[in-house]
Amino acid sequence: MDFKDLNYILAVSKYQNITKAANSLYISQPTLTKFLQNLESDLGQKLFKKIGNRFMLTYAGERYVKKAGEILQLKKELDNELSDIIKSNIGVLNIAFPVMRGTYMLPCTLPIFRSLYPNVIINIKESASATLESMILSGETDLAFFNKPVKSPEVDYEVISHEEMLLIMSVDHPLADRGVTKNTCTRPWFDLTLLQEERLILQETNQRSRLTVDRIFQQVGFQPQRILITSNIRAGAELVSKNYGVAFVTDTHLKHMNFLDKLMCFSFGTPSTMVDFVAAYRKGSYLNHHANEYIKIVKDFT
Repeated sequence: MDFKDLNYILAVSKYQNITKAANSLYISQPTLTKFLQNLESDLGQKLFKKIGNRFMLTYAGERYVKKAGEILQLKKELDNELSDIIKSNIGVLNIAFPVMRGTYMLPCTLPIFRSLYPNVIINIKESASATLESMILSGETDLAFFNKPVKSPEVDYEVISHEEMLLIMSVDHPLADRGVTKNTCTRPWFDLTLLQEERLILQETNQRSRLTVDRIFQQVGFQPQRILITSNIRAGAELVSKNYGVAFVTDTHLKHMNFLDKLMCFSFGTPSTMVDFVAAYRKGSYLNHHANEYIKIVKDFT
C-alpha cells in the first residue's frame, strides 16, 4: 500500500461515486473499480456498501478513512518540515477565506506574496465562514482566515487584528440621529432596543457575524421581530444604503465599500462589540515557512 492508495479511498468516500472519484483522481473508472476490488479482497472485508448509485462506508471503511486521513496529514507535515530544512522556495500553500473577505484581501496580499516567493503555488478556497473549520480539519486547506469564535478544539489560531462590529443604517433612516456620544466609543453608541419595529438584515445563523450579533442580542435582552436573512454581507449593506433595513458589519468590511456616504455607523453593545480576526490552522500541525510568511503579509495589510 502507498499514499496513492489512501487518496483513492478518500476520493470514493468523498464523492460516494466511482465515476466522480475517478475523474477527480484523473484515472479511469475501471482502474478505480479494479483497485477497490483488489484492496477489499486483500483486506478480507468490504470498505463500502453500494446503495443505489452511492458507495457508502462500512464500519471498517470508516476506520480506514479516518486513519488514512491521519497518515496523509502526517506526510504533509513531514513534507513541509523537509521543505523548510532545505530552504526551498518551491512548495504549495492552500489558503481559504470567507467570500466577502477574500474579495478585497486576496488582490492586496497575493501579489506581495508572489513577488517574494514566485515558485510557490497557491490554491485558494472561498466558502462561507461556517465551513472553513471543517476544511481545516479535512486537510482541504492549510490556513483559513475568519472571525472568531473558533468552535472546534482541534483548530488553533493566531490573532491577526481586532475589529469592531458596527450597526449600520441609511443616513435617511428615521433613527439615524439617535446615536449617543460615549468617551469609550469611536462612533456614536446606539441602544439596540430602539430597533424593535425595524427590519434587521442578518446573516445565516451559522455565520460568525451572526453568532456575534446574536450573543449581544441575548446580553441586552433584545428579540428582533422583523428579520431578512442573507449570507451575502455586501448585499445586506447595499440594502441598508437603500433604506431597506438595518444591518451589522465589521469596520474592516466597511472600509472596502464604496457607498459609505449613504450610511450611518454606530457602536453597540457594552459599550462596543469587538471581534478577533484570526489565521486558523489544524491544532498541532506544522506551519511551513510560506504559511507563516503569508500570515505576516495579511497582518501588514490589516
